[in-house]
Amino acid sequence: MESEQKKKNPKNPTKPLQLNPNWAQLQLQLKSNGFNKSSKFKKDPDAESNNNSILGKRKERPDAESDDSKLNPLIPTNDDCSLTNVVAMDCEMVGVGQGNKSALGRVTLVNKWGNVIYDEFVRPVERVVDFRTNISGIRPRDLRKAKDFRVVQKKVAELIDGRILVGHALHNDLKVLLLTHQKKDLRDTSEYQPFLKENRRKSLQHLAAEFLGVEIQNGEHCPIQDSRAAMLLYMRNSKQWEKSVKDQIRRELKQKKRKPKKKPKEKDALNLNRASAAS
Repeated sequence: MESEQKKKNPKNPTKPLQLNPNWAQLQLQLKSNGFNKSSKFKKDPDAESNNNSILGKRKERPDAESDDSKLNPLIPTNDDCSLTNVVAMDCEMVGVGQGNKSALGRVTLVNKWGNVIYDEFVRPVERVVDFRTNISGIRPRDLRKAKDFRVVQKKVAELIDGRILVGHALHNDLKVLLLTHQKKDLRDTSEYQPFLKENRRKSLQHLAAEFLGVEIQNGEHCPIQDSRAAMLLYMRNSKQWEKSVKDQIRRELKQKKRKPKKKPKEKDALNLNRASAAS
Protein backbone atom coordinates (compact mmCIF):
# COMPACT_ATOMS: atom_id res chain seq x y z
CA MET A 1 0.00 0.00 0.00
CA GLU A 2 2.74 2.42 0.93
CA SER A 3 4.59 1.75 -2.26
CA GLU A 4 1.42 2.48 -4.22
CA GLN A 5 0.88 5.77 -2.34
CA LYS A 6 4.45 6.83 -3.01
CA LYS A 7 3.89 6.20 -6.66
CA LYS A 8 0.73 8.36 -6.56
CA ASN A 9 2.32 11.16 -4.43
CA PRO A 10 5.98 11.31 -5.25
CA LYS A 11 8.16 13.60 -3.14
CA ASN A 12 9.95 15.08 -6.15
CA PRO A 13 8.09 18.10 -7.62
CA THR A 14 6.55 17.81 -11.03
CA LYS A 15 8.61 19.06 -13.98
CA PRO A 16 7.42 22.28 -15.72
CA LEU A 17 5.32 21.76 -18.80
CA GLN A 18 7.04 22.15 -22.11
CA LEU A 19 5.92 25.35 -23.93
CA ASN A 20 4.68 25.17 -27.43
CA PRO A 21 7.59 26.16 -29.68
CA ASN A 22 5.41 28.73 -31.49
CA TRP A 23 4.42 30.40 -28.21
CA ALA A 24 8.02 30.50 -27.07
CA GLN A 25 9.04 32.17 -30.32
CA LEU A 26 6.29 34.76 -29.92
CA GLN A 27 7.47 35.64 -26.39
CA LEU A 28 11.01 36.16 -27.64
CA GLN A 29 9.78 38.52 -30.33
CA LEU A 30 7.77 40.53 -27.80
CA LYS A 31 10.75 40.85 -25.47
CA SER A 32 12.99 41.96 -28.31
CA ASN A 33 10.47 44.73 -29.08
CA GLY A 34 10.61 45.95 -25.44
CA PHE A 35 7.23 44.56 -24.38
CA ASN A 36 6.66 42.76 -21.13
CA LYS A 37 3.69 42.06 -18.89
CA SER A 38 4.42 44.96 -16.52
CA SER A 39 4.86 47.54 -19.24
CA LYS A 40 1.91 49.20 -20.97
CA PHE A 41 1.41 48.98 -24.64
CA LYS A 42 3.16 51.85 -26.39
CA LYS A 43 1.60 53.36 -29.50
CA ASP A 44 3.72 53.79 -32.55
CA PRO A 45 4.19 57.55 -32.95
CA ASP A 46 4.48 57.18 -36.72
CA ALA A 47 1.23 55.26 -36.84
CA GLU A 48 -0.42 57.83 -34.59
CA SER A 49 0.70 60.68 -36.81
CA ASN A 50 -0.58 58.80 -39.84
CA ASN A 51 -3.93 58.29 -38.16
CA ASN A 52 -4.11 61.95 -37.23
CA SER A 53 -3.29 62.98 -40.76
CA ILE A 54 -5.99 60.74 -42.14
CA LEU A 55 -8.56 62.03 -39.66
CA GLY A 56 -7.40 65.55 -40.36
CA LYS A 57 -8.13 65.17 -44.05
CA ARG A 58 -11.60 63.90 -43.30
CA LYS A 59 -12.29 66.90 -41.09
CA GLU A 60 -11.01 69.36 -43.67
CA ARG A 61 -13.67 68.48 -46.23
CA PRO A 62 -16.66 70.15 -44.55
CA ASP A 63 -14.45 73.05 -43.46
CA ALA A 64 -13.33 73.57 -47.04
CA GLU A 65 -16.93 73.67 -48.22
CA SER A 66 -17.91 76.17 -45.54
CA ASP A 67 -14.88 78.31 -46.43
CA ASP A 68 -16.02 78.41 -50.07
CA SER A 69 -19.45 79.68 -49.04
CA LYS A 70 -17.84 82.28 -46.76
CA LEU A 71 -15.52 83.46 -49.51
CA ASN A 72 -18.43 84.12 -51.90
CA PRO A 73 -21.50 85.39 -50.07
CA LEU A 74 -23.15 86.19 -53.42
CA ILE A 75 -23.95 82.50 -53.93
CA PRO A 76 -27.62 81.94 -52.95
CA THR A 77 -28.19 79.72 -49.94
CA ASN A 78 -31.31 78.12 -51.44
CA ASP A 79 -32.96 77.53 -54.82
CA ASP A 80 -36.23 79.36 -54.14
CA CYS A 81 -36.97 81.39 -57.30
CA SER A 82 -40.29 82.78 -56.12
CA LEU A 83 -41.18 86.45 -56.57
CA THR A 84 -40.57 88.20 -53.25
CA ASN A 85 -41.72 91.60 -51.98
CA VAL A 86 -38.16 92.86 -52.55
CA VAL A 87 -36.40 92.48 -55.90
CA ALA A 88 -33.05 93.73 -57.18
CA MET A 89 -32.45 94.78 -60.77
CA ASP A 90 -29.44 95.49 -62.95
CA CYS A 91 -29.26 96.43 -66.62
CA GLU A 92 -26.50 96.35 -69.20
CA MET A 93 -26.57 98.88 -72.01
CA VAL A 94 -25.45 98.98 -75.63
CA GLY A 95 -24.79 102.00 -77.85
CA VAL A 96 -27.27 103.15 -80.48
CA GLY A 97 -27.53 106.19 -82.76
CA GLN A 98 -24.04 107.64 -82.92
CA GLY A 99 -22.91 105.19 -80.24
CA ASN A 100 -23.15 107.61 -77.34
CA LYS A 101 -26.85 106.96 -76.75
CA SER A 102 -27.61 104.04 -74.41
CA ALA A 103 -30.24 101.38 -75.01
CA LEU A 104 -31.20 98.31 -73.02
CA GLY A 105 -29.23 95.19 -73.97
CA ARG A 106 -29.86 92.92 -70.99
CA VAL A 107 -31.90 93.07 -67.80
CA THR A 108 -31.74 90.82 -64.74
CA LEU A 109 -33.91 90.62 -61.65
CA VAL A 110 -33.22 88.54 -58.54
CA ASN A 111 -35.34 87.91 -55.46
CA LYS A 112 -34.31 88.61 -51.88
CA TRP A 113 -32.29 85.36 -51.73
CA GLY A 114 -30.35 86.27 -54.87
CA ASN A 115 -32.03 83.70 -57.10
CA VAL A 116 -32.73 84.82 -60.66
CA ILE A 117 -36.39 85.45 -61.44
CA TYR A 118 -35.85 87.14 -64.82
CA ASP A 119 -32.84 87.42 -67.10
CA GLU A 120 -33.19 88.38 -70.76
CA PHE A 121 -31.14 89.82 -73.58
CA VAL A 122 -33.03 92.62 -75.30
CA ARG A 123 -33.21 93.68 -78.94
CA PRO A 124 -33.33 97.50 -78.93
CA VAL A 125 -35.69 99.45 -81.16
CA GLU A 126 -32.77 101.25 -82.80
CA ARG A 127 -29.83 99.59 -84.53
CA VAL A 128 -26.91 98.73 -82.23
CA VAL A 129 -23.66 100.38 -83.29
CA ASP A 130 -21.61 99.64 -80.16
CA PHE A 131 -22.08 96.49 -78.08
CA ARG A 132 -19.73 97.82 -75.36
CA THR A 133 -18.66 94.22 -74.78
CA ASN A 134 -15.72 95.07 -72.53
CA ILE A 135 -18.20 96.36 -69.94
CA SER A 136 -21.63 94.99 -70.87
CA GLY A 137 -20.42 91.50 -71.79
CA ILE A 138 -22.95 91.56 -74.66
CA ARG A 139 -21.95 90.20 -78.06
CA PRO A 140 -23.73 90.28 -81.43
CA ARG A 141 -24.76 86.61 -81.12
CA ASP A 142 -26.55 87.40 -77.83
CA LEU A 143 -29.03 89.70 -79.56
CA ARG A 144 -29.83 87.52 -82.58
CA LYS A 145 -32.60 85.71 -80.72
CA ALA A 146 -33.15 88.36 -78.07
CA LYS A 147 -36.65 89.43 -77.05
CA ASP A 148 -38.20 92.62 -78.33
CA PHE A 149 -37.79 95.65 -76.09
CA ARG A 150 -41.53 96.19 -75.59
CA VAL A 151 -42.05 92.59 -74.47
CA VAL A 152 -39.27 92.86 -71.90
CA GLN A 153 -40.40 96.29 -70.75
CA LYS A 154 -43.93 95.00 -70.06
CA LYS A 155 -42.66 91.97 -68.16
CA VAL A 156 -40.28 93.99 -65.98
CA ALA A 157 -43.05 96.50 -65.19
CA GLU A 158 -45.24 93.61 -63.97
CA LEU A 159 -42.48 92.12 -61.83
CA ILE A 160 -41.52 95.33 -60.03
CA ASP A 161 -45.03 96.74 -59.63
CA GLY A 162 -45.84 97.36 -55.95
CA ARG A 163 -42.52 95.94 -54.78
CA ILE A 164 -39.39 97.38 -53.21
CA LEU A 165 -36.84 97.78 -55.99
CA VAL A 166 -33.16 97.49 -55.10
CA GLY A 167 -30.25 98.43 -57.33
CA HIS A 168 -27.30 100.71 -57.92
CA ALA A 169 -27.94 104.01 -59.73
CA LEU A 170 -31.46 102.84 -60.49
CA HIS A 171 -32.33 106.02 -62.38
CA ASN A 172 -30.10 104.80 -65.24
CA ASP A 173 -31.79 101.39 -65.38
CA LEU A 174 -35.31 102.85 -65.25
CA LYS A 175 -34.37 105.39 -67.91
CA VAL A 176 -33.37 102.79 -70.51
CA LEU A 177 -36.47 100.73 -69.61
CA LEU A 178 -38.64 103.86 -70.06
CA LEU A 179 -40.26 103.05 -66.71
CA THR A 180 -40.93 104.86 -63.46
CA HIS A 181 -41.19 103.55 -59.91
CA GLN A 182 -42.55 105.08 -56.73
CA LYS A 183 -39.82 106.89 -54.85
CA LYS A 184 -40.86 105.38 -51.52
CA ASP A 185 -40.17 101.89 -52.94
CA LEU A 186 -36.69 102.62 -54.31
CA ARG A 187 -33.64 101.36 -52.43
CA ASP A 188 -30.61 102.69 -54.28
CA THR A 189 -27.22 101.59 -52.93
CA SER A 190 -25.60 104.60 -54.59
CA GLU A 191 -27.72 106.98 -52.47
CA TYR A 192 -27.93 105.25 -49.08
CA GLN A 193 -26.29 107.64 -46.60
CA PRO A 194 -24.09 105.11 -44.70
CA PHE A 195 -22.60 104.03 -48.06
CA LEU A 196 -21.57 107.56 -49.00
CA LYS A 197 -18.17 109.06 -48.37
CA GLU A 198 -18.31 112.77 -47.65
CA ASN A 199 -21.67 112.79 -49.50
CA ARG A 200 -19.98 111.34 -52.58
CA ARG A 201 -21.32 108.18 -54.21
CA LYS A 202 -19.25 105.03 -54.42
CA SER A 203 -19.31 102.48 -57.21
CA LEU A 204 -20.99 99.12 -56.68
CA GLN A 205 -17.60 97.49 -57.11
CA HIS A 206 -16.23 99.58 -54.23
CA LEU A 207 -19.23 98.87 -51.98
CA ALA A 208 -19.04 95.12 -52.64
CA ALA A 209 -15.37 95.06 -51.71
CA GLU A 210 -15.79 97.23 -48.61
CA PHE A 211 -19.00 95.86 -47.11
CA LEU A 212 -19.26 92.33 -48.57
CA GLY A 213 -15.61 91.41 -49.02
CA VAL A 214 -16.11 90.27 -52.62
CA GLU A 215 -14.65 91.39 -55.93
CA ILE A 216 -17.00 92.11 -58.80
CA GLN A 217 -16.84 93.87 -62.18
CA ASN A 218 -13.25 92.84 -62.82
CA GLY A 219 -13.65 93.10 -66.57
CA GLU A 220 -17.01 92.40 -68.19
CA HIS A 221 -19.95 93.11 -65.90
CA CYS A 222 -22.36 90.35 -64.92
CA PRO A 223 -25.88 91.70 -64.18
CA ILE A 224 -26.70 88.62 -62.11
CA GLN A 225 -23.68 89.20 -59.90
CA ASP A 226 -24.34 92.94 -59.68
CA SER A 227 -28.00 92.39 -58.75
CA ARG A 228 -27.00 89.94 -56.03
CA ALA A 229 -24.42 92.37 -54.64
CA ALA A 230 -26.99 95.18 -54.47
CA MET A 231 -29.54 92.88 -52.84
CA LEU A 232 -27.07 91.62 -50.24
CA LEU A 233 -26.05 95.18 -49.39
CA TYR A 234 -29.71 95.98 -48.81
CA MET A 235 -30.56 92.81 -46.87
CA ARG A 236 -27.65 93.28 -44.46
CA ASN A 237 -28.81 96.83 -43.72
CA SER A 238 -32.56 96.46 -44.27
CA LYS A 239 -33.71 97.22 -40.72
CA GLN A 240 -31.82 100.48 -40.44
CA TRP A 241 -32.53 101.34 -44.08
CA GLU A 242 -36.31 100.88 -43.71
CA LYS A 243 -36.27 102.93 -40.52
CA SER A 244 -34.52 105.79 -42.30
CA VAL A 245 -37.10 105.65 -45.12
CA LYS A 246 -39.98 105.88 -42.64
CA ASP A 247 -38.30 108.78 -40.87
CA GLN A 248 -37.84 110.58 -44.17
CA ILE A 249 -41.53 110.14 -45.06
CA ARG A 250 -42.55 111.54 -41.66
CA ARG A 251 -40.33 114.59 -42.15
CA GLU A 252 -41.80 115.26 -45.58
CA LEU A 253 -45.35 115.03 -44.21
CA LYS A 254 -44.52 117.48 -41.43
CA GLN A 255 -43.03 119.93 -43.93
CA LYS A 256 -46.21 119.82 -46.00
CA LYS A 257 -48.30 120.59 -42.93
CA ARG A 258 -46.06 123.52 -42.02
CA LYS A 259 -46.60 125.33 -45.34
CA PRO A 260 -48.09 128.77 -44.55
CA LYS A 261 -51.71 129.28 -45.52
CA LYS A 262 -52.94 132.44 -47.15
CA LYS A 263 -53.75 135.15 -44.62
CA PRO A 264 -57.36 136.38 -44.32
CA LYS A 265 -56.34 139.94 -45.23
CA GLU A 266 -54.77 138.69 -48.48
CA LYS A 267 -57.97 136.78 -49.26
CA ASP A 268 -60.10 139.89 -48.65
CA ALA A 269 -57.84 141.97 -50.85
CA LEU A 270 -58.13 139.40 -53.64
CA ASN A 271 -61.92 139.39 -53.35
CA LEU A 272 -62.04 143.20 -53.49
CA ASN A 273 -59.86 143.25 -56.60
CA ARG A 274 -62.08 140.66 -58.30
CA ALA A 275 -65.22 142.62 -57.36
CA SER A 276 -63.81 145.89 -58.69
CA ALA A 277 -62.72 144.21 -61.90
CA ALA A 278 -66.18 142.75 -62.41
CA SER A 279 -67.84 146.12 -61.92
